[in-house]
Amino acid sequence: MDDLKQQIKEIIISSLEIEDLSPEDIVDSEPLFGEGLGLDSIDALELGVALKKKFGIKFSSKSDDNKKYFASIDALAEYISANKQ
Repeated sequence: MDDLKQQIKEIIISSLEIEDLSPEDIVDSEPLFGEGLGLDSIDALELGVALKKKFGIKFSSKSDDNKKYFASIDALAEYISANKQ
C-alpha cells in the first residue's frame, strides 16, 4: 500500500504541475482539498483523469462518494486498491 500511496503522490505532483512540493511533503492522512494541500475542483478533475489513465479506475461525476474518495492519500489508495482493473 505504501508503494501505491507513493505513486498517487507522484501523480498529484506531475499531473497538477506542482513544482514546489515533493512526495515526502504530502501527509497521507492530510486533506487534499481546503486546509490540506489546497486543491480545488479543477484539480480534482485533472487528478481523476490522471488516476483513470494510470490505474484504470473510474469516478462518477454524479457520485457524492467522490468527496470521500478524494479526502486524502489514504482514502484514494483504499479506493484504488479496491477498484483498479
